[in-house]
Amino acid sequence: MRTTPRLNRSLTLHLYGDWGQANLHRVCGWLAQEIGDRSGPHSRFAIWNGRGGTDAVRAVGRGQVDVALATPAAFVTMALDGRGPYAGEAFPELRALGSVPQTDRLVLAVSAEIGIHSFADLREQRVPLRIATSPDDGVNHIGLAVQRIMALEGISRATFESWGGSYVEDERPLPCLSHAREGRANAVFHEAIMTSWWQDLANSRALTFIPIEATVLDQLEREYHWPRAVLPAGYFRGLDVPLETLDFSDFLVTVRADMPEDVAYLLAWCIGETRAALEAQYRHIPPERSPVTYPLDPAKMARTPIPLHPGAAHYYSEYGYL
Repeated sequence: MRTTPRLNRSLTLHLYGDWGQANLHRVCGWLAQEIGDRSGPHSRFAIWNGRGGTDAVRAVGRGQVDVALATPAAFVTMALDGRGPYAGEAFPELRALGSVPQTDRLVLAVSAEIGIHSFADLREQRVPLRIATSPDDGVNHIGLAVQRIMALEGISRATFESWGGSYVEDERPLPCLSHAREGRANAVFHEAIMTSWWQDLANSRALTFIPIEATVLDQLEREYHWPRAVLPAGYFRGLDVPLETLDFSDFLVTVRADMPEDVAYLLAWCIGETRAALEAQYRHIPPERSPVTYPLDPAKMARTPIPLHPGAAHYYSEYGYL
């Protein structure tokens, strides 16, 4: 019978989450309590507010914090060799403790009355949409992805604005979806598809969901290792066929390679073996509509887009998850 691991010494760990009341902070709080219960009596844990994008990756990569959460998980791979927003400052020493599964997609939806069904329609008709999305400010992964997709679709920001198009930008999904629902925007390009906000929008306005072209998805995968995904028909009212789009899934728990192996082991153990404590916070929501896709499976949590820390790999291997 395996025994619960413990650290006899006290720890001070800094974790990096979200604005303070969303899912990344909740994961940080879960991990802080679980490792605190299994480490020395004078242990201390601080959770820093963040945005879950390149800020999180840089904070842990620069050694400003010990653990940081970023989403979507696949976007963190750019930091290993300095691609995209990490050009000039690569972080090859980044390692993962695991991921918290979250099934998400980046979706472009346009008011149905406009009559746009594809990016080809948008290019040919040059419709001056008002798209609610997040800013491409060097931190936000949503804004980064949206502007890269639009450019590859032949609609750079300058081109789009020359048609009279505009972006209504906000950091968080709820304000963006509110802009679309309340008529300040006639399109939305965002993630967090499982939330009631997206359901409310789709149920209150007739929408057309625009697929990302296959050649664009191919290029994003080649250049940045961003994976494609399909949103099944029927997920939203008005989505009558499967939607080809960008995968925006999972919270990646990142550390540096120089984290002590026993600390990384214990953190990974807490991720895998105390997962019921996190699941309990979401079980009032159906799994397909939950910000954390439960039941959590340690074998899936161990499959990370960047290398596992050796301490984490030790845990997953010892327990048969790798």
